[in-house]
Amino acid sequence: MSTLVVDVGGTKLRSEYEGIYEEYLSKDKELIPFLEDKLNRYKSIDTVKVSFAGQVNQGTILSSPNIKIKEKNIKEYFEKKYGIVFKIDNDLNCALLAESKIIPEKNIALLFVGSGVGSAVLENGSIIRGEKNIACEIGHIPFKKAPFLCGCGKDNCIEIFSGGAGLEKWFEYYKIEWMSLDKMKSSKDKTVKQLYENFKEGVLRAAATLTTLFNPKIMVLGGGIVKSNPFILDIIKNELEKYALKESLKELEIVISDIKNASLEGAKLL
Repeated sequence: MSTLVVDVGGTKLRSEYEGIYEEYLSKDKELIPFLEDKLNRYKSIDTVKVSFAGQVNQGTILSSPNIKIKEKNIKEYFEKKYGIVFKIDNDLNCALLAESKIIPEKNIALLFVGSGVGSAVLENGSIIRGEKNIACEIGHIPFKKAPFLCGCGKDNCIEIFSGGAGLEKWFEYYKIEWMSLDKMKSSKDKTVKQLYENFKEGVLRAAATLTTLFNPKIMVLGGGIVKSNPFILDIIKNELEKYALKESLKELEIVISDIKNASLEGAKLL
């Protein structure tokens, strides 16, 4: 018997089965049809483990701001229909599982910036989950008002300003051709410059909130935008003291994740 492992992000869907890795754009692959196709083709699969970029509690998807999903009670659906073991958790919780295996610390904070802005926190060796497993949703704390809505339904989330999906909305709103963060940084266009400054401030506020609230020993940065723009590490290191409680910054180590596809690797550990 064998296990299918899947990471569902706002931009990409990744899977691994018997050492075979596959990667698709999330918009091109709906999760449930994708899983059913695998289960129908490979009858030896008896376990499915999913890392999901959304709020998940006890096998039920509560919310998925950047991903369309039709069947919310996904664990019950697959276990009843296919007689398999189905495990699913938030993608950042999964990434934290992977990071905690290689980082010898009991107090770790993750801040990932990709399609959205997400975080997870290890406190004294245990993941902080909250009542419904939706603790540490840093991307959806209030920041600034926007003229459109975040995927969660609010109009003032950090994620609107500092997540890839939010940036796309801003470029559409201002009818500006998409450009990389590096080009935004050096642009002389006032609107683009302001978008970049908002992005930077949002990331700094997210990092400062995690630092001040949870006092981690190490903060791990990750996500597609961070991996493509490693200068974000220097921004946080150099400017975090303007936003975070100074005492919480003492001995804090800030690094970029060394794990490729941390959420996928963490899903294997569910």
